[in-house]
Amino acid sequence: MQYDNNMSGVLFKNDKNGNEKRPDYRGTAVINGVDLNISAWLKSSKKTGDKFLSLRFESKAAAPPKRAPVMDETPFDDDKDLPF
Repeated sequence: MQYDNNMSGVLFKNDKNGNEKRPDYRGTAVINGVDLNISAWLKSSKKTGDKFLSLRFESKAAAPPKRAPVMDETPFDDDKDLPF
């Protein structure tokens, strides 16, 4: 029997590496068959001081690449590189 993990997810404590803008927790979920990344920040209400989690869900398919592509830094020479 195969486990159906649809409509469930998991969060793990995230190492912020000194960057307070990074989420406190990160994880994954499957909602209606769509794989999602979850980010969660532990916050406090300004009015009541109650603690809560602020969540963001992003499709794994639409997630941006982890690193920007490296551009070719070869110098461009107009006289040699153009065919006319």
